[in-house]
Formats: sequence, C-alpha cells, structure tokens
Amino acid sequence: MANEKPVIVISGSDGGIGLAIVAELLEHGYRLSLGAMDPGVLMERFGPETEDKMYQPFNALERGSAEAWIDRTVKTFGRIDGLANAIGIGTPRVELMEDDDEGLDKLWAVNVKAPLRLTRLCMPYLEMSGRGRVVNLVSLGGKRIRNVSVGYGTTKFAAMGLTHATRTYGWDKGVRATAICPGWVATERVLNSPTLKRDPDELIQPSTIAQLVRTAIELPNNAAMAEMVVNCDFEDLF
Repeated sequence: MANEKPVIVISGSDGGIGLAIVAELLEHGYRLSLGAMDPGVLMERFGPETEDKMYQPFNALERGSAEAWIDRTVKTFGRIDGLANAIGIGTPRVELMEDDDEGLDKLWAVNVKAPLRLTRLCMPYLEMSGRGRVVNLVSLGGKRIRNVSVGYGTTKFAAMGLTHATRTYGWDKGVRATAICPGWVATERVLNSPTLKRDPDELIQPSTIAQLVRTAIELPNNAAMAEMVVNCDFEDLF
C-alpha cells in the first residue's frame, strides 16, 4: 500500500456525504472507484474518468450491479484497499404499526444488504492489502431510537451489527472496520426537510464527516476505532 496509491471503493458517491468523501480523498491522493445511481453527477462535479478515478452505475436493488462494479474495479486498478459505504436512504419511514413490507424491504436492501454484499466482494482484496479498511456511514439512528420509524432505525442498528461482524472477521487479516454515526448532517436532503427547525450552520458539515472517513482509513492497524459518534447536539449516549 505504501508503494502505490491506495484504491478506495465508495458506494453512494453521488450523495451529499458521498460527494464530500470523494473530494476529500481525491485531494489526498487516493485512487477511487465510485459507484453511483447517477454517474453523471460525478462527471459534472469531478470531470471525466482518469487513471485515478472511475465511475460505475450502481443500483443497490439489483444484485448483479455490485458484482459488475467490483469486477471492473479490480480489472482497472488491480487492487482494493478500502471500502466506504456512504449509501443509505431514510424513506419510506415505515412506522411501527404501518404494514409496508415493500417499503421495509427497500430500506433493508439499500441500508444493509448492499453494504454487506460489497463487503463480501471486497474482502478478499482487503485481506491482501494487509491493512484493508471498511467504513460504514451508520448514523446515530444505529445507536438509539427516538421515534416510531422502525424501518430506518432497525436497518441502522443492523448496519452497526454489520460493521462489528466485519471488524471481528477481518481483524486477524489486517482489516479494520469503523462505523461513523453522525447526527444531523447538512446535506441537501436534510436542509430541504420540512421538519428541520435548525440553522444550517449548527449542523454537522459533510466535509467534516469526509475528514473522519479519511481518518478511519489512515489510522494504523494498532489504533483502530470501532465507532465514531458525531454529535451536533448534546446526547447522553453512554
């Protein structure tokens, strides 16, 4: 990894936090394989593909989409050193007493099954790296429940479980997994939410989360962080 620029796979790279992660890692010399529902967003923001970055259509609801992406990544770069799962959705809410299996299935497919599938596909290459990294954007919703939106909450708890299972599996192989759990982040979706009653400057900035992703990637194997809890409001979580 020291002799070549590391290759990081990023899911949800066309989202608010995903775009910030891409910008942060490009600035610091990483090669990136970027999966997006709309690669055109990446093209517009970061220009055409180069030897240091590739764009791939990725649909979390289509099983073969992940396999095609990782296969092209390995053919393009010959290695994978890290996986950052920034993919995630918050709707439909699916409340406790709401019988919405279709909505619930979609939440599980995007928030849990897609990151799990990508982790499985990337793991052999992360092991070869000797210091592979998996960073999952989980949310404080994976640490506590404050409403009756069981769809989002249960999938984020599951994403936390996925992170710890990955951490356990990969530890002796040099792979470290980190869950980043932010509160309100000033993404376009949050800022346009009719329920937001906050000054945008009071929210966590996407660039801050991107810096934490890079920190998780760059920490040495003997100083890994299993969870990063990021607050813009005080919470007694412990």
